[in-house]
Amino acid sequence: MNMQEISDCLSQEAQHVAEARLAAKRAARAEAREIRMKELERQQKEVEERSDKEFSDKGSRPVSSLSAATLASLGGTSSRRGSGDTSISVDTEASIREIKDSLAEVEEKYKRSMVTNAQLDNEKSSLQYQVDTLRDVLLELEEELAESRRQYEDKHKECERQKHDQNVLRFQLAELKDALEQREQLLSEIRQLQQKQENNHLEICDLKETIEWKDKKIGALERQKEFFDPVRNERDDLREEVNRLREMLKKHGIALDLEETPNGDASLDPHIIEDCYMESPPKESALDFRLKKLQDERESFLDQIKRLKNQLEERNQRNMSPENLESEDMENGSDLQRDANRQISDLKFKLTKSTQEITALEQNIIRLESQLTRYKASSENAEKVEDELKAEKRRLQRELRTALDKIEELEVSNSHLIKRLEKMKANRSAILSQQ
Repeated sequence: MNMQEISDCLSQEAQHVAEARLAAKRAARAEAREIRMKELERQQKEVEERSDKEFSDKGSRPVSSLSAATLASLGGTSSRRGSGDTSISVDTEASIREIKDSLAEVEEKYKRSMVTNAQLDNEKSSLQYQVDTLRDVLLELEEELAESRRQYEDKHKECERQKHDQNVLRFQLAELKDALEQREQLLSEIRQLQQKQENNHLEICDLKETIEWKDKKIGALERQKEFFDPVRNERDDLREEVNRLREMLKKHGIALDLEETPNGDASLDPHIIEDCYMESPPKESALDFRLKKLQDERESFLDQIKRLKNQLEERNQRNMSPENLESEDMENGSDLQRDANRQISDLKFKLTKSTQEITALEQNIIRLESQLTRYKASSENAEKVEDELKAEKRRLQRELRTALDKIEELEVSNSHLIKRLEKMKANRSAILSQQ
């Protein structure tokens, strides 16, 4: 981990505080280093001056004392024994030379010991400075280690919180998946309802066409009824006249073998008429056929009336009574109209019911579309939140790995510094034991 990544982990304010503290520590260490160097130089100068002074004092004092004692002894002996004692002077000179040689050796050893002592003192001061420097570095590393551990704990807590949030989001995602499945089911139901609505619409269109056709048919029947009313009245009058003539013939005892001529309504079956209307869309041909049929019947009735009148005259002449002829042809137009009205009412009821079903289906479709919109919005929001949390989790994992790497590097450097400190302590103890 480099300083750039550490600065990214810390906040801006904490970074400024740490930089100010580090600058203050560096300035204090530099000032202490300068003071220590000046003190070491001063102590070294004092040691050198003291050693030079002691060496000069010790070198001059024995020579002067020795020379004075030797001269005194020599002067005393010379005054007592005279200048003829040559053996004593030779021994004295030999002892003086030995003393001078031993003195020179002692001085040389003293100089070497003073130089060695000064070197050891310098090494001690240097080692002491290194120990202080390493101690300061160790303190800084311990502070950085504590800060890294605190950051690690914070990141660990943040990671646990993110894990909890991730579990919550997974639960929400499962709920949203269920909602999406329900949405798919609702969409399929909506499609089915739309298909059913289309079918109902087609059925309604067919019913409307049927109703229109029935209305047209009813109008045609009403127009036909209005047209047939005078013909029917005339037919009824003719029928009454025929019946009256038959009654008159019966009274005279005349029996007629006449075929029963059906009326216009009985000649055509109502179902056949309806099939004729259903199969042949142009209604004018049927009306023409009916009019022609009625005219033929009218002519036949007139012919019958004429024949009956002739027969009545003949029977009157023969004095015979006529037979009773029966004719019970009833009109079925009212039954057809009742059936048409009943079918129209049924179709209107079906149309109302279909309209209500279509309205309910449209309301259900609107409600399902609003639910689908809400589900889509919630799903999109959940996906966005999940992406953001995943990015935050990756960032926190990178920061955590960086912090762990930094902690590992600090622990390794701390172990190296401890080993160096122990090695310096061992060297110092060895030097002290040698002195």
